Amino acid sequence: MDIIPVIDVSRGKVVRAIQGKRAAYLPIETPLAATSEPGDVARGLRSLYPFRRAYVADLDGIEGRGRNTHLVPELSQALPNTELWIDAGTGSRSAARAVLAAPVATLVVGSESLESVRAWHEISAEAPGRTVLSLDFRGDEFMGPEALLADAALWPTRVIVMTLDRIASEGGPNIALLETIAARAGGRRVYAAGGIRSLEDLARIGKAGAAGALVASILHAQKISAGDLKEIAGR
Repeated sequence: MDIIPVIDVSRGKVVRAIQGKRAAYLPIETPLAATSEPGDVARGLRSLYPFRRAYVADLDGIEGRGRNTHLVPELSQALPNTELWIDAGTGSRSAARAVLAAPVATLVVGSESLESVRAWHEISAEAPGRTVLSLDFRGDEFMGPEALLADAALWPTRVIVMTLDRIASEGGPNIALLETIAARAGGRRVYAAGGIRSLEDLARIGKAGAAGALVASILHAQKISAGDLKEIAGR
């Protein structure tokens, strides 16, 4: 199973995401880093484990305040040899091209940022092999064009099931939703995001069909060790 640490950045600082309530996000306090600067937090994560991938949510880009263009250069230095999954609220082909200009970057397109399936077609055509689709949910509501959720043939080879309301909650992952998406995904790799609290939850999402998980809270709360991560990576 692929464990992918999440770095949420708002107004230039790494923040602690809680249930997708972005207005309430505050700079993170973590035993892994002395500050909430993205580079410091990234180096703290790397000291825990040499993750192959890291997911970066540029919340300024997602919320329309403009991308943090320094993030990829800064994080690529702090996380050498790590593939950076960048979600910056990309809703157009030109915006996708700007993210993909960095060779280390993989573009994550959140369904909440898409106005239409046509926009998805245009964006994903830019670099299909370097594009991940995040199917975004808040509760039972899908955030994005319904046709995109309905037709699995539109999905790329990697898909995130993002349950925003479960982030840093005690509700646990939405196993039923994950099972439904995984059953429709064919040979695509499905990643769970939101509500993962423990090693037991990681085992549950694996049984539900997840190839990997996006996590933050369990890393900063030290609920999972370097040894655990090494064992999980070998499964």
